[in-house]
Amino acid sequence: MDRIRITGGNELRGTIPISGAKNAALPLMIASLLTSDTLTLENVPHLADVEQLLRILGNHGVDVAVNGRRERQDESYSRTINFTCRTIVDTTAPYELVSKMRASFWVIGPLLAREGQARVSLPGGCAIGTRPVDFLLDGLQALGAEIEIDGGYVNVRAPKGGLIGGRYACPKVSVGTTHVLMMAATLANGTTVIENAASEPEVVDLANCLTAMGAKISGAGTRTITIDGVTSLSGARHRVLPDRIETGTYAMAIAMAGGDVTLQGTDEALLGGALDTLRQAGASITATESGLRIVRNGNGIQAVDITTEPFPGFPTDLQAQFMALMTRASGVSSITETIFENRFMHVQELARLGAKISLSGQTARVEGVAKLKGAPVMATDLRASVSLVIAGLAAEGETMVNRIYHLDRGFERLEEKLTRCGAIVERVSG
Repeated sequence: MDRIRITGGNELRGTIPISGAKNAALPLMIASLLTSDTLTLENVPHLADVEQLLRILGNHGVDVAVNGRRERQDESYSRTINFTCRTIVDTTAPYELVSKMRASFWVIGPLLAREGQARVSLPGGCAIGTRPVDFLLDGLQALGAEIEIDGGYVNVRAPKGGLIGGRYACPKVSVGTTHVLMMAATLANGTTVIENAASEPEVVDLANCLTAMGAKISGAGTRTITIDGVTSLSGARHRVLPDRIETGTYAMAIAMAGGDVTLQGTDEALLGGALDTLRQAGASITATESGLRIVRNGNGIQAVDITTEPFPGFPTDLQAQFMALMTRASGVSSITETIFENRFMHVQELARLGAKISLSGQTARVEGVAKLKGAPVMATDLRASVSLVIAGLAAEGETMVNRIYHLDRGFERLEEKLTRCGAIVERVSG
């Protein structure tokens, strides 16, 4: 099993190209089930989760054509993928596929909308929390779907004549629920209104793609989204937006290690209030023609309190990375997690590097230390794993991060990007 070895102490200087967003690419790929025409997606990242979803979509009858190339100007790996689903050959998403990636459960919306039925395995729990699908299923019922759960599978069936437009108020902001209902409603009869919808940039990206395919959607990016159903969708060409979580992660890595790096191909607006928090912590962030320039100011890292919230608040997917940064801050910071109930598993691993962190319920108290010291650590989930990399960049000596298959799910060529900027980071096989 691969590991990553980090020798800390080097500042980061240079350019890091930001990849297409995993959290946008996955629902965009699933949207290909809604049409018999070809959906072409540009800027698709090469990640383990993307590869898994390609296999899942193939099971439903999606023909996939991948065209990758090296871009000379920044050497980033950019892929354009054509998705064509002339006929859905199977409306069942089996456990052995869905269990490997929770987002694959989202195929339930397009399958139900296009075929009038679907049988999808329940995704179960995961390392950072249960993330139940109750809201999603309630929303489909609001569109007229009949739902039965049997033997670990969700069986859904649309009324005769197809789904019917309806109104659904999500009890809690849910990106997954918003994605699925928006896709399902595009082919429903009548108008659907999603209240308390997620407003994340990835939701807007999906809405823009669906609109290019012929859907009628308004309000994406706000808490109320309205979809007027159409009889069919066509193909389209769409570029996946830059990964805001990757952007924030590298910005925090630069603040941690010090240096001067341009994050190429990204946009400040995608981060909401997270960049303001990072500025308070001691990073200088400047928008440039090519992206964002990140420099740590001369005052070092300052303690800042955060609470994770839906967009535009501080994202839960950056919480672990920010905690790593706060381990070297001057003062004491408070980090409260409100999205997932079990997203502090990285605390004990950071403690192995010398961090001083205490937990009380869903709040972590982080007391900054003068130095961290390298040690073997274990990745527990995607974002926790990269927080250990960030800590390792500033730790004295060698840090070995084990179980890095988590990293490969969401960070494209991480060690290569950091190495190009002066970090000593290498993948160790076996």
